[in-house]
Amino acid sequence: MHILNSFRYTLVFLLFWASSVAIAQINTEQVLRIGQNALYFEDYVLSIQYFNQVVAAKPYLAEPYFYRAVAKLDLEDFQGAEQDATFCIERNPFIIDAYQVRAIARQNQKKFQLAIADYDKGLELNPANRSFVFNKGICLLELKQYHAADSALNIARRIDPKNDRVLLAKAQIDLAAGDTALALAHIDSSLVISKSSEMAYGMRADIHIKHRATYPDAVADLDSLIKFQPRNASNFINRAYLKYEIDDYTGAMSDYDYAIGLEPDNVTAIYDRAQLSAEVGEDQKAIADFSKVLKLEPANFLALYNRAQLYMRTRQFRKAVADYDRILHKYPRFESGYMARAEAKRLAGDLKGSERDNETAVVIFKQKGIRVSTYDPVKAEVRMAEKKIRQEQKAAQAKMDQPETSDDIIKKFNNILTVKSDNSFKPEYDNRTRGHIQNANFDIDPEPMFALSYYSYVNKLNGKTNYMKEVTEVNDSHLLPMLLTLTCDNVKIDSSEVAKRFASIDYYNGLLATSKPRSIDYLARALDYMMVKNPEAALLDVDRAIKSSPKFVLAYFLRANAHYLQYLLESKGEGRAPDARPASAAEHEAAAMLHRREAGSRLDDLIADLNQVLALSPKNVYAIYNKGNAYMLQGKYTEAVSCYTQAIGIKPDFGEAYYNRGLVYMRLGNRPSGVNDLSKAGELGILPSYTVLKRMND
Repeated sequence: MHILNSFRYTLVFLLFWASSVAIAQINTEQVLRIGQNALYFEDYVLSIQYFNQVVAAKPYLAEPYFYRAVAKLDLEDFQGAEQDATFCIERNPFIIDAYQVRAIARQNQKKFQLAIADYDKGLELNPANRSFVFNKGICLLELKQYHAADSALNIARRIDPKNDRVLLAKAQIDLAAGDTALALAHIDSSLVISKSSEMAYGMRADIHIKHRATYPDAVADLDSLIKFQPRNASNFINRAYLKYEIDDYTGAMSDYDYAIGLEPDNVTAIYDRAQLSAEVGEDQKAIADFSKVLKLEPANFLALYNRAQLYMRTRQFRKAVADYDRILHKYPRFESGYMARAEAKRLAGDLKGSERDNETAVVIFKQKGIRVSTYDPVKAEVRMAEKKIRQEQKAAQAKMDQPETSDDIIKKFNNILTVKSDNSFKPEYDNRTRGHIQNANFDIDPEPMFALSYYSYVNKLNGKTNYMKEVTEVNDSHLLPMLLTLTCDNVKIDSSEVAKRFASIDYYNGLLATSKPRSIDYLARALDYMMVKNPEAALLDVDRAIKSSPKFVLAYFLRANAHYLQYLLESKGEGRAPDARPASAAEHEAAAMLHRREAGSRLDDLIADLNQVLALSPKNVYAIYNKGNAYMLQGKYTEAVSCYTQAIGIKPDFGEAYYNRGLVYMRLGNRPSGVNDLSKAGELGILPSYTVLKRMND
């Protein structure tokens, strides 16, 4: 186990650092103290909102930037933490802990030289700071400056002789020099200091396996490691392999069973258990496991080949034939495969098929000029797998030495969008705003469009509402039955509220039938139709409102909302009556193409209406933002970035715009800009930002 892969750079200092800066206003001091309390109780996101208030009131103070940097560091927003620590240092260069925060943030971004510079500055102010010396040694180790790293770690050991991690870092230097004996001595010494060091047991087991092949000793270390990591399936898989090597088949099977209990879809554990089951004669169990592997990985040739042989052994000949069919499709020159399938067909009663396969095998033998088969596709698969592993290891090493390309960033971002996180983190008390929320399984979707509604959700973190001049004006007129709001949250209304909306529709039906129609009345009924998910009826009413009042900004905005609702319904395949007549494949494809075209046209209509809004109200920030969302859906990322940038220029605290622009930057392979925007969005209360940042850093 590599210490540098296991060691998470952490911050070690007192949270309630004594301030040397006087705060004139008691309210600011109270807000800062409340923020510190929230930080102490691990309410990181909430604490950031308090520190934001102090920064806004007194941007010249160093303290709120410092504490906000600490909160961001705990949320793994390393770029944001680095930036805030820099702001703190610019305002007060004598705050030692600020250098440590910035150094750790830089260390986690692999900016090791810059981190070393911060540690050196901190050591100028406090030469005996043990954390600074140790972390500097780790940075030098990362840079493979082993002599300098060893010198720094020797100093750290003199200052802090009880720090077992110093000895583990020195063991890593020993391994780089090829001295496994000294590495083991350092690890043993570290365990004298701390008998519960997971890292030490993992490193020592790794040495026993890779460098010495002393499997019983490795098993003993994994026994100790499992006591501290009883939910880590990889530990049980590794121990099962070692137990197999020392002929403890029962112990190995038990470990595979436990690993699969922890991770039911762990292909490695299932495949290895299948092989062991086949070896000890538990054929049906082996077949079931190989089948599970093939369900998870349909292209796993080795599982398919092994299952075919087991089907033969258990006299399930037709199933064996089906597996050999797939094998020979991939390896059509595999002469022994034809012979094996011929035997399976013969035993299944297909004598003609058996004869054809035997003839095919003979032809291949003659073409190759051999009497005995020398071609083994299993070995070929193993060679390819080994080659792939070597290539991946080489590529990983090269990537560590080379800057990340835009293609790398795009690929990683696409992966975190499509692969569901397997993290089982559950926020305390189901509170999705408290603690290390970056570990929560937020869906990584853009923040939605803003829409007109009678119902809204208030962000409890910052308490902000969304202001649009035209909304305030119509509310002041008291011409609508309820106060109109602007929301980007899908607020679900209950059955009683739905009933009220249908009652309101009935009311306006009567009003519009007996009185002179007004544009505001058409707008009101259209709002009701939108809330009961009837965008077609809403569009008819909005058209009437616009015909009556061509400069009615809210009508254009609502019509854009209706087009978006149509788009959502059509993109999900809803809102269309089913065709009772069975359709051919060609008809299905044609219908799907028409369906996609119709859904895309809704976005064009939406953009046209938002342009009308902006012609009448040029600084309508929500119309600009919604245009950005529409462009993103169309894949026009440059136009989307332009819209979000324009919206942020008008409304600098527009968290949703920062978040969406950050996602677009990631799609374009621009990590620095994406990380910067996501950090700012998180600071403004858009919680999924921290999930994206963490997954991009993993």
